[in-house]
Amino acid sequence: MGLPEMKVFKRISLFMLTAGMMFGAGSYATLKAEQFFYPNKYENGNDKIITDSLEKIFDGESVSDAPDNEKLTDESDKLKPAGEVKGSVDEERVIEAAVEEIPVITADTVYLVGEINLSDGSIDEREEEVPTKYIGLDRISLLDELEEYNKNPPLAELKQGFTNIELTAFSKERVVICKYYQPEPEEEGFYLMVADHYVIVYKEDKQSIYMNTDILLESLNSKLQDEIIKGKYIENEQELYNFLESYSS
Repeated sequence: MGLPEMKVFKRISLFMLTAGMMFGAGSYATLKAEQFFYPNKYENGNDKIITDSLEKIFDGESVSDAPDNEKLTDESDKLKPAGEVKGSVDEERVIEAAVEEIPVITADTVYLVGEINLSDGSIDEREEEVPTKYIGLDRISLLDELEEYNKNPPLAELKQGFTNIELTAFSKERVVICKYYQPEPEEEGFYLMVADHYVIVYKEDKQSIYMNTDILLESLNSKLQDEIIKGKYIENEQELYNFLESYSS
């Protein structure tokens, strides 16, 4: 390459370098002006990323070589709209929770009571009128009332063998209460009868022999003999043993 040609090449290169520096300086000045007049235009630190990139251009560095260049896209993905969407969903949930009513017992609530006999497993189910003191109670309040009932059951319930009460279903439309009873077994009666001139003790069904005795029918007074011949009823074991002690030899 000759001397004139080299001079032309140097002039062209100097011109392009000067133009590039002027463009970079102008962009940098424009950005600074926008930052001054519109300080909130950029969020999440993007203005610093862009400023650093332009400074590198002005200093002659390539933007593609700058590691912070990738952050521009990543940070832009984290801008406000996503947060605003999440906030709106949370606000909707709060509103729904505020509007949702806590179910309570009303006069129209179906009130079902089940009485369970723990001795024989029988169940008696029926619908009753809602007790006045239960109207307006939510589930937790009703549980408190039933707990108090368990601690101080009515005397009539205790006579029936009441053990406890529990809530098995609760809603505004339907409440189910279960009461459990363990009644004391009724004492079985007996019958005194005669067989082969001896007194025999039968169970209450008059078919099953409960006990054989050594008491001769003839050893008893005539009135008692007549009663035994017809079948004398003994109410319980205590009365039976009193008889046996009195007339056994």
